[in-house]
Amino acid sequence: MHGLPSAPPSSVDIREVGPRDGFQNEPETIATADKVALIDRLARTGVRRIEVTSFVRPDVVPQLADAREVLKAIDVPAGVSRSVLVPNMRGLESALALRDRFEEVGVFLSASETHNGRNVNRTTDESLRELDAVIARARDEGLRVEAVIATSFGCPYEGVVDRHRVLTIARRLTDAGAGEIGFGDTTGMANPVQVYEHFKVAAAALGDGVQLTAHFHNTRGQGLANVLAAMQAGCTSYESSFGELGGCPVPAGATGNIASEDLVSMLHEMGVHTAINLPALIDAAAAARAVLGRPLGSHTLVAGPVDWKGRR
Repeated sequence: MHGLPSAPPSSVDIREVGPRDGFQNEPETIATADKVALIDRLARTGVRRIEVTSFVRPDVVPQLADAREVLKAIDVPAGVSRSVLVPNMRGLESALALRDRFEEVGVFLSASETHNGRNVNRTTDESLRELDAVIARARDEGLRVEAVIATSFGCPYEGVVDRHRVLTIARRLTDAGAGEIGFGDTTGMANPVQVYEHFKVAAAALGDGVQLTAHFHNTRGQGLANVLAAMQAGCTSYESSFGELGGCPVPAGATGNIASEDLVSMLHEMGVHTAINLPALIDAAAAARAVLGRPLGSHTLVAGPVDWKGRR
């Protein structure tokens, strides 16, 4: 990298994943009514895409056992795309019973064999074979599909994850019909130089027809620095979680995604358009803090937006 870009992108796309990726890792049981109220509040901040829940086994992720009830009850304005995450065909079929309540579906696997085994009890090849069928079925239903590759930048069990392996998995998923690939820094191991190089290579390898999305966790405080590096490499799509909620079920110590309000605050200060109302987003994070009854990791939630006293 050679300094900041002279002209950052005029706008970026941000998908809010707190209601799924965030909630599922919180230790407190969040009431269905509170989830619905928080999603409805988020949907009125200007965010255009929200991952609202996941159709997973309730014994595995009890926090999301109310996926059907949440999806039925939320009141999302027109123009806000609702997404659900599904781990397999069974999850997709369960979601399709409410097909009119969402527009996008997400699937996932890990680039690391060890992490994939501990997370979903499958090899990566087994996951890919299943996802081939899941993506095809979702596409038949007219759904847009995003595929997230966890541990794209490093694995807490294996260490280095070969970039060629990550991009080979990404190509397999796009060939199956995924229109968007999310590269996940699942336990916050990425650094800005690595991120810059990754997105440069990924863009060249996957071509213009695939949306590339960055999914950073702030485990070691490098999340926003990695966003800047990804922007320099041309990435204009990001996932984040209000309040910095979330983490990863395996291993212990994997903290939440970058906070949506921290991301939006930084981008707005840089002159990058997001369509999101920052004060409304901070209010949503404050509402989540009240529901959970404890401090959250977000910096902007504590400090508030930058106040230039009308002098800019």
